[in-house]
Amino acid sequence: MGEEGLIPLFVVHAGECDRKKCTALKLARFGKANLLRAGGGFPPGVLSLDPFSPRLLSPEDAPIARRKGLLALDCSWDRVDQAVFDRHLARRRVEPRSLPYLVAANPVKFGQPFRLSTLEALAAALYILGGKKQAADLLGIYNWGMRFIEVNREPLEDYAAAPVEAAVRRAQADYWMEP
Repeated sequence: MGEEGLIPLFVVHAGECDRKKCTALKLARFGKANLLRAGGGFPPGVLSLDPFSPRLLSPEDAPIARRKGLLALDCSWDRVDQAVFDRHLARRRVEPRSLPYLVAANPVKFGQPFRLSTLEALAAALYILGGKKQAADLLGIYNWGMRFIEVNREPLEDYAAAPVEAAVRRAQADYWMEP
């Protein structure tokens, strides 16, 4: 899928982070994402990045993302659980998807699988959904940002080339074995 237009980005900010290091706040300052309070302000049916969702994000989700947008919850990894997502995202109003296996490249969680910053999660989703230019634009607001693509280039390319969720799941198996 080509770059048909920008995917609208929304971030629910839980206020649990160090404001100086918060990638979500910087995304909002640079006009790259709409910063929201818990429970609302995003379109019903928005595609939500949720690590607890059994459904993996795949290129087949691109039409939803282009029409409704992409939503991330910015919260502390030390406190995150299913209840946090339920409380902040008004579950019945979102289409939750988890990201496949990727490794963080941010300075705080570098090398840790599934411990992506909000910036990295949104960029990964955009890349998988066919928005490689938009992903690079987001990552460009940090000097370490493009390292995320460098570290994850192979899996990101494989996930972006997989037409449906089942193919993303098969591609993921080349990098990580689900427990």
